[in-house]
Amino acid sequence: MKLVVGLGNPGSEYRETRHNVGFLVADEIARRWRLSDAWREKCEALHVRTTVGDEAVIVAKPLTFMNLSGQAVAGLAAFYKIDPVDVLVVTDDVALPLGRLRARPEGGAGGHNGLKSIIQHLGTQAFPRVRVGVGRGDDRRDLVDHVLGRFEAGERETVSAAVLRAADASESFLADGIERVMSVFNTAAKQDSVE
Repeated sequence: MKLVVGLGNPGSEYRETRHNVGFLVADEIARRWRLSDAWREKCEALHVRTTVGDEAVIVAKPLTFMNLSGQAVAGLAAFYKIDPVDVLVVTDDVALPLGRLRARPEGGAGGHNGLKSIIQHLGTQAFPRVRVGVGRGDDRRDLVDHVLGRFEAGERETVSAAVLRAADASESFLADGIERVMSVFNTAAKQDSVE
C-alpha cells in the first residue's frame, strides 16, 4: 500500500493559497481517478482510496493545519501499516522558482513546518517528497503572508501547469518509484530553466 499526501491548510480562507498547492495536487489526482466525490475522513485527514495496478493507494489531505501535518500523516501510515518510504508528500517550496518541481527520496525540512512535523511524527526523514515551487516573492514581504497569500493572476497559468506535472509525478511514483520521478521531473525542471 502507498500513500500520497498533499499538504495544505483546511478551510475556505486558505483555498488557492501558495501553502495549499499540495491540496491542489491531491484534488487533481482524485479528479483524474474520478474520486472527487469519494473523500472520507480518517486520522485527521480527508482521503480517497483506490487500487493502481495491483497496489492499494490512498491520497490524503490533512485536516490539521500545516504545522501539525505530521499527526495526520503518521496516523494514516500507522492505521494502514504503510512504511515511510511508501509515503509521498507533496508540498509547496518557497526556495524553488514558481512552477519548478523537485523530487527527493528523503531529506530535512528545509524550513518547512509541515515537513518538520511529519519528520517529528514519523521519526524519520526517509520519506519521499515532491516540492512545488511557489517562489519567495518580494523579500520585503513577510514570508508567512506570502505563503498564505493567493496566487497573482499572472502566476495562475504557471501554477496550474505545475499542479498537473506534480500529479503526473505522483502517479509516476506509484508506478515506478521515486528514482524514476527524480530522473524525469527534476531533469525537466533543469531544462525549463535553460530555455
